[in-house]
Amino acid sequence: MNLKVKYFGLIAEITNCSEETIPFSKHTVAEFLDLIFSKYPALKNKDFKVAQNMQLVNIETKISSAEIALLPPFSGG
Repeated sequence: MNLKVKYFGLIAEITNCSEETIPFSKHTVAEFLDLIFSKYPALKNKDFKVAQNMQLVNIETKISSAEIALLPPFSGG
């Protein structure tokens, strides 16, 4: 499956892109993050959330969608 991955804020700055398509043949968000960390090692030390179909997910979630977003911490106000 090809995943459309969207990056926001500081994450986009680190990856130097706001969106890309990545081939992915594993199953979980944890496995996806392993792939992302190998591609962008600087992300290992950053705090961010993962969303699938615009819903926040945890590392055990099965990837069932072709759209994933990496979201930096939000400020409220």
